[in-house]
Amino acid sequence: MPQPAAAMEAAWCAARPGDTPAGVLAAFDRGELRAFDPSAMTPILNPGEAAWVVLRPLPTPLVEERALTIEPPPLTPVTLYARGEPARRLALDDFDAPLHGHGRLAWRVPADGAATAPILLRFEANAAASAPVRFGLQPWADYLRDDAGWLMFASACFAVMLAMAAFALCLALMLRDATFGWYAGYVCCYAAIQGIQTGYVFHPMEWAWLAGTAQVAAPTAALLSLAFAAVFVARFCDLQRFAPALHATTLALALGAPPLVLMRSSHIDALIAPARALHYPMLLIGAVLLLCAGVVAAVRGSRSARYFLLGFTPLLALTVLDSAQANGALPGMGWLDDAALAAGAVQAVVLALGLADRALAMRHDTDVVRELADVDALTRVLNRRALSESLQAAMSCHGEPLALLFLDLDCFKSLNDSQGHHAGDCALTAVAAALRHELRPQDLLGRHGGEEFLAVLRGVELPQAIHVATRLCRRVHRLEIPVDGRQQLLTVSIGIAMHRADDTVETLVERADHAMYRAKLDGRNRVRVDEKLMACRSRERAALRSTEQS
Repeated sequence: MPQPAAAMEAAWCAARPGDTPAGVLAAFDRGELRAFDPSAMTPILNPGEAAWVVLRPLPTPLVEERALTIEPPPLTPVTLYARGEPARRLALDDFDAPLHGHGRLAWRVPADGAATAPILLRFEANAAASAPVRFGLQPWADYLRDDAGWLMFASACFAVMLAMAAFALCLALMLRDATFGWYAGYVCCYAAIQGIQTGYVFHPMEWAWLAGTAQVAAPTAALLSLAFAAVFVARFCDLQRFAPALHATTLALALGAPPLVLMRSSHIDALIAPARALHYPMLLIGAVLLLCAGVVAAVRGSRSARYFLLGFTPLLALTVLDSAQANGALPGMGWLDDAALAAGAVQAVVLALGLADRALAMRHDTDVVRELADVDALTRVLNRRALSESLQAAMSCHGEPLALLFLDLDCFKSLNDSQGHHAGDCALTAVAAALRHELRPQDLLGRHGGEEFLAVLRGVELPQAIHVATRLCRRVHRLEIPVDGRQQLLTVSIGIAMHRADDTVETLVERADHAMYRAKLDGRNRVRVDEKLMACRSRERAALRSTEQS
């Protein structure tokens, strides 16, 4: 966040055994400490060493309360010595202090005559490399405004990351694809890193159970995020297909991170020391490896890899800048920590879009597979299995009339024998297209086998079914497909059976088949209705006439 230049002098030195607050202040007065710009990002801690920092506010004509801030908050405690006040401990996980900064440590400087007195800070040693810090001194009202603004910004970033992780977990459960779960784990670990380093999990979340764990929890979350990211990239970018040479290396990276986590958490010095030494090289090598894998996969055609690079590259660039800043470069870029938090939220959204694109691709592939399984490859109508399942489902709709048409092409064998199978395939394709054009969208059409087709007419009574079947006969005849050299044209014979309550798929098809054979025997190119149905209708009409005469 933007912060005005601090109106104070600043100097620091490494802490030595036997140092006292009075002695450090005297050395400051003699000019023996190393001066620095408190508004610039300054690395003041070497690994394993404590440090003293002296800040002297410059005189100001205004007498008002001010806030001293340390940003970003160090993971180790800071002890503050101010004239006339007892020593005070400032820490990320201090739940007893009356004032808690958000994303920084804060101390309220009173508005009294001692406003220009030196302020002494002792930074406790951190076993790992410490991030550079900067100091600010601003009016109390400005501090409250900036603190509230950062809190809103950070809350929005964390909300986005956790929402995207929840979205991915839902997709993982619905699609049964572990790739979405690995993404959720990666985003949650990255959110945990930022939550610990900024102090958000302590204030405002007030997770007191994490007190004292910051120095272990932050690197643990970083290593776990690397492991999750490696597996996610291997699956999401399909490295086995697009970058096989990097696939095994990426998975090995994922397997190497958990042992380092166990070593750092073992409380065994012989294991903790090498784990600390390997921590940053592991993260650096892992980040470069994931970037290379993403680039190779993207160049070779992986659409998902492009989403990954779009989200990951800015975050990697910020990580490189942050590492440079930790070594004393780029002191004016105090916004890097906030940018890393925002980049995490942006990356979560970009990768979530990539996952959504993956889900759509999976849905499309599933639809294609289902279509290949349900559709006849030649005629592009339903195959026998799919048609039987659809007919069974249609028959389960009680109260709705249903007509089944059994269609058989006349003299089709003669066409095949005289003109060849290619001509027969072309005839089947043309007939299927013509039948589809004549039927309604809610009707079903399928190939029963060979030159036989079935049509299922929903919500149709017998007179309408006969009318549709007759129209289909005429439509096929109008195709004028020659059967042989005697000017005989291809026609179709159709049998009709109406669904009854006691019908099964097999009995309904059998009755329609019998009616179709009657059409064949009666001269072809015509429609016949199931005899049992006609006999039943004849009895009904006879009973009706008898009732009317009586």
